[in-house]
Amino acid sequence: MYQRLLAALALLALPGVSFAQKKEYVQLQRDIATLQDQMRTLQRTFDEKMTALTVLVQQTLDSANGANKALAVMEARVNDRLAEQEKKLTLPTASVGERVDRMSTEFQQVRENLSDVLSRLGKLEQRMVDLSNEFRTLGQPAPPPPGSGPAAFGGAPPLSAEQLYENARRDTMGGKSDLALQQFAEYLRYYGNTENAPNAQYWIGQIYYDKGDFEAALKNFDLLLDNYPDSRKAPDALYMKGQSLLKLNRRADAARSFRELYSSYPKHELAAKGCSELKRMGYASCGVAAPKRRD
Repeated sequence: MYQRLLAALALLALPGVSFAQKKEYVQLQRDIATLQDQMRTLQRTFDEKMTALTVLVQQTLDSANGANKALAVMEARVNDRLAEQEKKLTLPTASVGERVDRMSTEFQQVRENLSDVLSRLGKLEQRMVDLSNEFRTLGQPAPPPPGSGPAAFGGAPPLSAEQLYENARRDTMGGKSDLALQQFAEYLRYYGNTENAPNAQYWIGQIYYDKGDFEAALKNFDLLLDNYPDSRKAPDALYMKGQSLLKLNRRADAARSFRELYSSYPKHELAAKGCSELKRMGYASCGVAAPKRRD
């Protein structure tokens, strides 16, 4: 298009330009004006759609925030009710205790999923802003797509740490436990020193526990305690280790695990649950120093 415009200007600069050539130049000017009108229309349409999308994303964010607040209120009410029931019941059955533990775990999973949704919505909003800026600067070269560098080939991990962990979590919540186990194991293989590595190790143990493979669950909770002893998931691993040992009818070892939880993390919310488990098992005291782990 620019070559045609330059050619037309050159022809006008020459003396004795024919009438046909001038007519072609006039037609070229009309084409340019039409193209400019189309570009303005396209820009206006794009701006309107981007505004609508921004409003929609903001509404979605508001709804997600409202759901998160409602969930927090509901969780507080459930905790209050559970506290009242615990005061009324002197010897709650083991099945009730397991249901309460599962409910607490499910609440935590829902909260984490809502946080993931909010994070993804924020990224979507940022991406739309970037897309709008790219449209306004059509003359600038686009950045290379992610994953196209040297790290995407050879022996490098197939996905980024964040994407691999999110895929594993999503498959866990979706009931695809075998696929989630494979992805969590792959995460530990490539990103064993990252912040989410203890969480990945914990989820492997939790999945095996939910599948009824208590030996495998016990092994993976011990791996978390050995490889990440100072992580925030260590109390959870101690508690679930005790639960796994109970399922395996190793009551003395389970009592040691609950006592270690109580003595090492006395202010953690799971310490009270571990103490309750000890009382169910017939132990009068929770504040006994736990012996060294031998299993």
